[in-house]
Amino acid sequence: MSKEQKRDAYYAKHEDVVLAELETSIDGLTNDQVKARLADYGRNELDEGEKRTLLQKFIDQFKDLMIIILLAAAILTVVTEGMHGLADAIIILAVVVLNAAFGVYQEGQAEAAIEALKSMSSPVARVRRNGHVIEVDSKDLVPGDIVMLEAGDVVPADMRLLEANSLKIEEAALTGESVPVEKDLTATLAADAPIGDRVNMAYQNSNVTYGRGSGVVTNTGMYTEVGHIAGMLANADESDTPLKQNLHQLSKVLTYAVLVIAAITFTVGVFVQGTPALKGLTTAIALAVAAIPEGLPAIVTVVLSLGTKVLAKRNAIIRQLPAVETLGSTEIIASDKTGTLTMNQMTVEKVYTNGELLNASAAFDASNSTLRVMNFANDTKIDPSGKLIGDPTETALVQFGLDKNFDVREVLAGEPRVAELPFDSTRKLMSTIHRQADGRYFVAVKGAPDQLLKRITQIEDKDQVRALTDADREAILATNKSLAKQALRVLMMAYKYVDSIPTLETDVVENDLIFAGLVGMIDPERPEAAQAVAVAKEAGIRPIMITGDHQDTAEAIAKRLGIIDPNDTEDHVFTGAELNELTDEEFQKVFKQYSVYARVSPEHKVRIVKAWQNEGKVVAMTGDGVNDAPSLKTADIGIGMGITGTEVSKGASDMVLADDNFATIIVAVEEGRKVFSNIQKTIQYLLSANTAEVLCIFLATLFGWDVLEPVHLLWINLVTDTLPAIALGVEPAEPGVMSHKPRGRKSSFFSGGVLGAIIYQGILQTILVLGVYWFALQFPEHVGDHHAIHADALTMAYVTLGLIQLFHAFNVKSVYQSIFTVGPFKNKLFNWSIVVAFLMLMATIVVPGFNTFFHVTVLTPTQWLVAVIGSALMIVVVELVKAVQRAAGQDKNAI
Repeated sequence: MSKEQKRDAYYAKHEDVVLAELETSIDGLTNDQVKARLADYGRNELDEGEKRTLLQKFIDQFKDLMIIILLAAAILTVVTEGMHGLADAIIILAVVVLNAAFGVYQEGQAEAAIEALKSMSSPVARVRRNGHVIEVDSKDLVPGDIVMLEAGDVVPADMRLLEANSLKIEEAALTGESVPVEKDLTATLAADAPIGDRVNMAYQNSNVTYGRGSGVVTNTGMYTEVGHIAGMLANADESDTPLKQNLHQLSKVLTYAVLVIAAITFTVGVFVQGTPALKGLTTAIALAVAAIPEGLPAIVTVVLSLGTKVLAKRNAIIRQLPAVETLGSTEIIASDKTGTLTMNQMTVEKVYTNGELLNASAAFDASNSTLRVMNFANDTKIDPSGKLIGDPTETALVQFGLDKNFDVREVLAGEPRVAELPFDSTRKLMSTIHRQADGRYFVAVKGAPDQLLKRITQIEDKDQVRALTDADREAILATNKSLAKQALRVLMMAYKYVDSIPTLETDVVENDLIFAGLVGMIDPERPEAAQAVAVAKEAGIRPIMITGDHQDTAEAIAKRLGIIDPNDTEDHVFTGAELNELTDEEFQKVFKQYSVYARVSPEHKVRIVKAWQNEGKVVAMTGDGVNDAPSLKTADIGIGMGITGTEVSKGASDMVLADDNFATIIVAVEEGRKVFSNIQKTIQYLLSANTAEVLCIFLATLFGWDVLEPVHLLWINLVTDTLPAIALGVEPAEPGVMSHKPRGRKSSFFSGGVLGAIIYQGILQTILVLGVYWFALQFPEHVGDHHAIHADALTMAYVTLGLIQLFHAFNVKSVYQSIFTVGPFKNKLFNWSIVVAFLMLMATIVVPGFNTFFHVTVLTPTQWLVAVIGSALMIVVVELVKAVQRAAGQDKNAI
């Protein structure tokens, strides 16, 4: 664009000033003006931004040091080992390419959110140009255009309204407010008024639900509120998930450790032991490949994928795999109110009639005047399928009638509407007139209590009509105030009978009325939400409500759900206006005391999420509207709504709730905790085994022993680093997984005693393997044949290392609990993986031809017995260590 538009406070200015600033008039722009402004401001569409090619995205995935070392190891393995190293090189390359493809896929999902925003735009707009109303492509709108709106339209650009006849616009996707906003051109607004209070504005992509109006386009494209959100979405900071951070940390530690140990091994072997340089290089490469768990990324991906399948069956659709594990570390769930914690559907909750305040569940007779008025003074339509169409407040009243067996369609057949006074924002009333069977007419009036009470002179009292007294008036006002304090939206119902159709003027139709009752409505909390909040708190997770709705409504729902203690007198609600007055530094000092944020904008939501992240907390953010998209992307895990959610919010999310059920999040958290625990087990298993392999080669080099051939290490890694490791990833959850606090961002795969277990178990494996090798040298079967003695010792060390890792797989089912407590054979996949891995290991020794390729010999029964006993000691010793640890209470401190 050659010119920038002003995102000015047009809502705080008189319409004449707005027209003057935009250099237009109520007759609209001329064709020449439109052409010039299109050249200046560009089309009314969202920027696509700079797009990288698929190849560029793919290449970027290889800029990780661990990946580079793995690729180098794969190449050197083939160069030095020939066909022997080809299998391992292929595995390494397959893992690397798979991870790169997955990274490209994740990046594509992020771009989908912007595309979804673009697809929401209205295709055409009715605009006044050259003094005539025409239809144009909404992308050709420019600031200064005069646009016509009516019920059913999608607002095509941001507009300052010039005309509003009973105009209501549904802005939930932008503001989070659950009911359509009634537009009012008479309101005086401050320059800092939040979006939800700007009642003289219409915003792009919102929906006109009632009435008609017109307005002057103030902003188009990226300068609209939706464009502003798109910009925030494109520039949002995507914090790495705890899983990514842990894997990165692990990668970094392993990479440097491998480089150092490989260099030392090569140096000692070549310059101290006199090993040929090529042989020393081969040994160093074998050590590097043995040390790096090249299968780990693929195994983590498999474990996460299996977790997604479990969650999909329980209505949680995972869009990005790391989200499964991130859920398990979640400490804060920042939830949108409308449609997430609530039903996003106005519902009658209280009815005050005949001097009694009744719950909506009470029985109501079809002759009840309050019930009749709420259904008569109502423009809701019912389609053939039974779906209610109309304003959410009015459809709630009709639905209440249907629930009480009052079918307004049947009643109106006998008492048809013959005249009406439509609702308007000035008098805040609506009246309909119905012909009765006796020839009289029933006038039904509903509206705002403060306006309607002025026109009432009589009251129903136990089916009798009498004059309204001051005591009656006080009782009505007190009830109205009580309902309003509960954050209920209150409407008053009144009526009268007349002998003929009156003149359709408010002073005639809407006077001398009989009070029928009050109706209190609210967008109610989901039935399961309160229990889900309680479970979250028990699991150490703090629920936070962030909504664009009014403060009183948000506070009432929060107390009903248990987010705020109903008996707590402290102020736990913070508004967007109050947040505007604080800098980020000031807000960081006070934000912890608030559990509810009301009347907030998209920028506020991002600030709140970042405030918790700055404290090191793992934050999950739920939402369904366009306004939630930036904060969904900024949060550690964004959770979108599958039913009520916009495509924009889904596109910015890591997980989508197929049932829009807050309780499903808690199910996902439990699965996430299980997934992390299982990944920990896999890492403990792999790294303790790899530690043993590295130490065996390193110590053997120092001792001048030739314990294991590179092909042995590669085959053991292929056999034991895949099937058992993957099977550990689907272990059942250990008891009490939801009774402890979240591990949080500071924990790692090595927390909870795992690091200590890796170290001592790796050392123990090394001692056992080298011990068997030493035993074979000291007590040979082929006395005097040095070559045969070495071959047998090498074979026994190879068998022991392979078997010891299979035995060890049972140990890591729990860091501290005995394998007999957790159940060694509960996991059928694990059992089969051990069997298959054992057969693959044995095939290299007992199948003719294989032993030559793998440089092993046929062992005697005594040698087999020594190898099996040496391997089985792994379980015995670890069980003893665990018993000592439990006795010392170490298991109580582990998460």
